[in-house]
Parts: sequence; structure tokens; C-alpha cells
Amino acid sequence: MDTRPGDRIAEEQAALRRVAVLVARGTPPEEVFAAVTAEVGRLLDADVTALARYTPDRTMTYVALWSATGDDWDGGRKPLGGKNVSTLVYQTGRPARIDDFSKAAGPIADVVHELGIRSAVGAPISVEGRPWGVMLVSATSVPLPADAEARLAGFTELIGTAIANAQARVELRGYAEEQAALRRVATLVAGGAPPEEVFAAVAAEAGRLLGADLTAVGRYEPDSMMTVLGAWRSTGTAMAFTVGTRAKLGGENTATVVFRTRRPTRVDDYGDATGAVADVGHGWGFRAAVGAPVTVEGRLWGVLTVASTREERLPADAEARAAGFTELIGTAIANAEARVELRGYAEEQAALRRVATLVARAAQPEQVFAAVAEDIGRLLGADFTALSRYDSGGMATVVGMWTSTNTPVPIAVGDRLSLGGRNVATLVHQTGHPARVDGYDDSSGMFGDAGRRWGFRSAAGVPIRVEGRLWGVVTVGSADTLFMPADTEVRLAAFTELVGTAIANAEAQAALAASRARIVAAADAARRRIERDLHDGAQQRLVTLALQLREAQTMAPPGAGGLAARLDGVAAGLEAALEELREIGRGIHPAVLGESGLRPALQALARRCTVPVDLHVQVAQRPPGPVEIAAYYVVSEALTNTARHACASVAKVEVVASDGVLRVRVSDDGRGGADFGHGSGLVGLRDRVEALGGQITLHSPPRQGSAVEVRMPLEQTRPPLA
Repeated sequence: MDTRPGDRIAEEQAALRRVAVLVARGTPPEEVFAAVTAEVGRLLDADVTALARYTPDRTMTYVALWSATGDDWDGGRKPLGGKNVSTLVYQTGRPARIDDFSKAAGPIADVVHELGIRSAVGAPISVEGRPWGVMLVSATSVPLPADAEARLAGFTELIGTAIANAQARVELRGYAEEQAALRRVATLVAGGAPPEEVFAAVAAEAGRLLGADLTAVGRYEPDSMMTVLGAWRSTGTAMAFTVGTRAKLGGENTATVVFRTRRPTRVDDYGDATGAVADVGHGWGFRAAVGAPVTVEGRLWGVLTVASTREERLPADAEARAAGFTELIGTAIANAEARVELRGYAEEQAALRRVATLVARAAQPEQVFAAVAEDIGRLLGADFTALSRYDSGGMATVVGMWTSTNTPVPIAVGDRLSLGGRNVATLVHQTGHPARVDGYDDSSGMFGDAGRRWGFRSAAGVPIRVEGRLWGVVTVGSADTLFMPADTEVRLAAFTELVGTAIANAEAQAALAASRARIVAAADAARRRIERDLHDGAQQRLVTLALQLREAQTMAPPGAGGLAARLDGVAAGLEAALEELREIGRGIHPAVLGESGLRPALQALARRCTVPVDLHVQVAQRPPGPVEIAAYYVVSEALTNTARHACASVAKVEVVASDGVLRVRVSDDGRGGADFGHGSGLVGLRDRVEALGGQITLHSPPRQGSAVEVRMPLEQTRPPLA
């Protein structure tokens, strides 16, 4: 083509202007590429022109092609190498030409030979100072112009500008998309969304942003396992391994390398990855993957994995861009843990308050033990909780127990087991300190055997101390995890303190009750002794004196009427004193109660009472002595008060023994208003009844009569303490 220099320059400037206009308008790169190849081909009278991009794996991908004949051919992707223009430009970074392609070599040369090209010129395309690709011009007959390389420079500069502009727009759009994605996740985190919702959102947002095919959030477990907690797939189809999949760490794969180094990592050829985690990746079809650590308050928590199932590498900045999401994951987990800790603290305080309330109310120890076992089990998410008391002779007794299921357990409350072997109860007994057993398969001894039969995988125990001495142990067990939570022993300590307080209180109450019972028994024994001494001593002497006085009265001489009258008066007074002494003796301790039992004694009281008494006694067997005496004095005091103060027309006495309890009720239709605070009689009765473990109540509203009710256990028992 014979063109004058002025015309050639004008055409070249026109072509450059047309391309520059496209670049200035922000035309998509692929449209600029097509325009450049066509303009250069026509301007240099070429047969074939092409634009190709270099990739890091030493390959070249054609991005635009033009031929003078209009033929369409697919350049595709070709590896660099051999002797050809594209490889020379890649190696030197400078323009290159080959005027005789007969000696060209390499995969790219094979394509050139097929097209019949005899000569070619290539000029490098740089984007912001770094090599990006090559502009190729080829001829099938005459050699290309000598200045072809120089003339290409203007076009390659425009191409570089177009690519830089497009990349800037892509980066800006990517930055905006990244910020929007981060904002969406941050909104979930700030809103207190559940961690599993955040995991799913992070997996989806990171996957879409980085152009990945699959993403997953995994948590590192104490047993060197990783658990998948969130996953996303670009196709939306189901994955072979779902959320909850667990895999063993080890080998060479992103999750294991991140766990080992605490730093981001990438695997560009996942075919070389090894280990159980890699097997999961192979199952998902990984070709390349990037992993970024998830850190929660300074500690490594898990990993965010971004993977591709295609041949293309993930973006070079994938690790850095994933870091923004892992920070949000860490924040979400920290927030969730804080909420869980706060909720757990509130639940723990509520449980402690419930137990403390029982302790303050002096509940029976077995009730406290049952409540503590249940509250501890629920609070710590345990499967089994037990309280055991250490006994003499190397034994321990189970005094409280709770399980999370209805599964039968090999031990029960009241069972006594020998200490010894490797188990929590024995370790605490030996050391006096908290103990744990992780991996219960190696446990031994009776407690260890029981734990294995139940299915323990781990257990922890804390000593119970009562006033400084080792009393027992609280044990919690899990059938699911090999490791109890790290703070288990600390959280158990608050409960064991309350248990110790409850036991100390119960022991003090038991000692007080026993002391009161001994005092009552001693008083009753003293009453019986006084009554016996009066009956066998003073009463008998008075009877003898009265008889002697009557005998002396008969021996008085006739005419001593005044003396006889005086003797008669003395004898009558002596007999009255004797009767008063007998009455005092009956009040001290009625002989009929000891001789005949409760029913005859109460019948005697009813007969002597000045108010009519309706008596009902249903007692098949005689109650224990202290209970029988207490019932008698309750009826006696109540009837005395009725006769003296109530102005009643009738009284009713009911005494019934059933279900191990003696119930006594004395009521009247008098004026009411009776009170424990008035007089010592009722107060003394209350002390006597409570000393026997009973209860006494008084119902006496004004003008509505009075009723005294008593309940006393027929069998005196001690709480299950040491």
C-alpha cells in the first residue's frame, strides 16, 4: 500500500484519536481492544492483529483478534515458551519482531504456522508501570514496515490507559461493593444477630465479593478438630458436606496451615493439599483456596476459607480482603460470647439465689442437695450431676443426683461406693482440691466404672467443705465432650460453699434439736421422779398421819368434845392437803399416762375439766414416750386455758395417728384472742413440740373460738449428714 508520509501520519493520528475518544468515554476494555486491533491492522496493512494478556503462570490469553479477511479464529490460552514474538516481549519487556517465522518455535508459533504468518511484530503493553500484555501485528506475505514497533507505541499507551481506567473503575466498584458487604454484615453484628446467622452471611458476602465458588467458616475445637459453622456455594446447590461437618486437622491445607501459623495462607493448586480437611475440600471440588484466621479477643478461634472450583486463581488480594470479614466474625463471636456470659452470669446468680433461699429457710439437706444437683447440671449444660458424702472406711454415699435425660443410671441416691482408682471422687478425696478426668475411658474404681457405664467422656469435681473439714464432692459429667469447660471448677465453687453452709446449718439444727430433746427428756424424767417421790414419800406419810390422827380422835375421853372437834378439823385439813398434793403430783407427771397410756390419761383430763369435752382418740399403738408426753401436755394446757379464760360452752379434742404423724387438735367455742406472746404455757408447749421435730399452730380470732393444732413425727430421724 503506497501512502505518502503526510497522509500516513494523518491516518495514524485519526486512528489514535478514535481510540482515545473511546478511552476517554470509559468504553469497556474489550470494546477498546477490538477497536485497537482493527485500527492497527488497517493502518499497518497487516493480515492479522491481536491483543493478549500475560498471566502469572507463564501463559498468554488472547483478548482481541482481527484479520484482514474477516475470518474468525479462536486464539484461546497458550503457554509461553520457545522462539516467538509473544515470548520475546514477555522475556525482555521490549518490542520484538521476527521477519522469518519459518524458524519460530513453541506452542504460540504452532498457531502462527497454521495461519500462514511469515513475519510479526510485538509491542509490550504496560499498565501503571507493570507488564500487562502484548500487541501483535502479523503479515502472511511481505514483511511489516520497519517502523511498525514505533508506530505501535502510541496505541499500546492508549491500551494501557484504557486498562488502567477500567481497573480503577473496577477497583472503585469493588471497594464500594466490599464496603456495602461489610456494612451488611456489621449491621447484623451490631443488631446482636445469632452467630450462625452471621456465619452464613459472611460466607455468602465474602464468596460473592471475591468471585469465589465456595466459602466456609470453621471453628477450631480443643480435640484438634475443625467444625464447619457456615457455608455458601455460588450455584446455590446443596454441598456434599453441610454445616456441622467435622474434620481432623493435619496435613497441608488452608485450615491446618492457618491453625499452625496464625496467619493467612493460600493454596493455588489444591490437588497438592493433604489431610482430612483437604479431603473435605476435594469433596467440594476445590481447585484453589485462601484461608484467613478468625481471632476473638486475641485468641485464634477459627478460619474463613474462600475457594474456587475453576482453574483461575483467586484474586491476589483475597487474603487481605477476607481479613475485613474475619474481623467482623471475631466481633460477632465476642459479642455473642459476652451475651452468653452475661446471660450465664444472670442464670448462675438466679440458681445461687434459689439455693441460698433454701439454705436460709433451713430446708432439709436432701432438698438442698437435689436442688443444687439440678441447678448445677442445667447451668453448666452437663449430662450428670452428683453430690457425694465421704464416709469412714474409704466409702462415699450419693446424697443428691440429677441427669439431663431419662436414661437409667447405674447409681442412685443412697448408694455407697468404695473410693479408689482413677476417678473424680477419689482424686478430690485424696487431694482435697478440685479435679477433672478428660477421657473417661481410662478411669477406674467403683466411681469410674459407674461413670463409664453411664457414658461419661469427661468429668470434673469440686470438694465440699463444712467448717473447714472435707465433707464430700460435687461431680459433673458430660457424655458429649472430652473436655469440660475451663471454668467448670470455678463455677462449681460457689455452689459448694452454699452446700457447705446448708450442711453446717442442718448439723447445727440437728445438734440444737437433739439438745432440746435431751432437755425435754431430762425435764420429763425429773417430773416423773418428783411425782414418784411425792407418791411414795410425802403422800404416803400424809396418809399415815391422817390415819393415826383419826385413830387418836377415837381414843379421846368422854367429855372432851372440844378436843375431838379440833382433832376432826385437823384431820379434815390433813386430808385436803393430801388431795392437793395428789393434784400437784398429777400435774407434774400423771401416773395414769405412764401406766395406761394416752387414751386413759386424756379421758381423765376430760373428766376433770370444768367445760364439757368431746374427746376423739384414734391411736392404734402407743406413741414414743416423748411424743406421748408432749401430746398429753398440749391437751392439758389447752383445756386449762379453755376453762380459765375462754368462757367456752364446749371443747373438742381430736388425737389421730396416721402416715407416721401424730395430729392433735384442741378447739373451743370461746371468745378467742389467745396468743403465744401471752403467758408461758403456750410458749413452753411450742418449745416442747419443736424439740421433737413437730409443728404447733394457734388459730384464735377474737370472738370466734380458739384452736391449737400440733403435728409430731412418730419416728424421730436425723438428717443425712456426717
